[in-house]
Amino acid sequence: MSVQSSVPLATREDLALAYTPGVAQVCEAIAADESLVHELTWVGRAVAVVTDGSAVLGLGNIGPRAAMPVMEGKAVLFKQFGGVDAVPICLDTQDPDEIVAIVTALAPSFGGINLEDISAPRCFEIERRLEATLPIPVFHDDQHGTAIVVLAALRNAARVLGRELRDLRIVVSGAGAAGVAVTKMLISGGADAGEIVVLDSRGCLHNGRTDLNPEKAALAALTNAGGITGDIANALRGADVLIGVSGGTIGESALAGMSPGGAIFALANPTPEVHPSVASRYAAVVATGRSDFPNQINNVLAFPGIFRGALDVGATRITDGMKVAAASAIASVLAAEELSTDAIVPSALDPRVAPAVAAAVSAAARHDGVLR
Repeated sequence: MSVQSSVPLATREDLALAYTPGVAQVCEAIAADESLVHELTWVGRAVAVVTDGSAVLGLGNIGPRAAMPVMEGKAVLFKQFGGVDAVPICLDTQDPDEIVAIVTALAPSFGGINLEDISAPRCFEIERRLEATLPIPVFHDDQHGTAIVVLAALRNAARVLGRELRDLRIVVSGAGAAGVAVTKMLISGGADAGEIVVLDSRGCLHNGRTDLNPEKAALAALTNAGGITGDIANALRGADVLIGVSGGTIGESALAGMSPGGAIFALANPTPEVHPSVASRYAAVVATGRSDFPNQINNVLAFPGIFRGALDVGATRITDGMKVAAASAIASVLAAEELSTDAIVPSALDPRVAPAVAAAVSAAARHDGVLR
């Protein structure tokens, strides 16, 4: 990464315009009307990529310094695919109060905040508090980016299988940041909440469990209308879809209970919960988070276009409607003749994706009335 000027500094006149005395006029204009900062500086096109290093990829709590390569990579993807300037910020604290205070203090420098690799359940609280405080979009990509692409992929998988999303029985293995967000996004996108079963490390979430944190308890109240209990094998009996966002391994004996001709999304990285060669024995459509297998569920399909669209219209937050619109745009990039069991989402390098997502998100922001 590097930072580069967008205007030349070759003459005395260039210097006088970019710095003193010309810069004073811009400062005075913003002092008189602070909203002009979005037009007259880079704030309107800049995003902070913020982490505390507590949940980096599949590596876990490796700290802020070791997290920097991921944040740098994220910033490069923002620029390459969305034309959005992004700055990686790695915080040497994992205290939610401190993180909220620091990001709030930094916010005047940016048009949006992308939270990244912050562990659950702290990530839920941090995002909620920042959304309530800041007049700019706040987006925890590990939750919502993953969920948006999963919804897009499952909609297209249903088309390929000749099924309807609302008729699918879905099992979500993992109740962390991604699992919670995926479940909520699927429901927002049209899946039947009662036909979704979510599992954490202790088994199925259901109303009879007394060991659930508030996020999991809310999911238990919303899902699993049949009251299924026990382990993943119980949950998968008769299920059409498995979405793995937990890591670990799911055995073949559990997969054997699934309904034939369904879908398995094994999204843990770098090691999927089910290897694709095994998953293909039990499902017609198989997806992973990896680039070396078909159907990569990759957040880069979502976040560059989402922030591009939000920044373009001066959105103050990212609504559920904007997220569903992003998923619909991703799914719609592939025409009917391009869809197959090995192609349910566009390539991460498909140049059609970010513009389509940005346009859909901008339109949804206008519809939802969240413009600055």
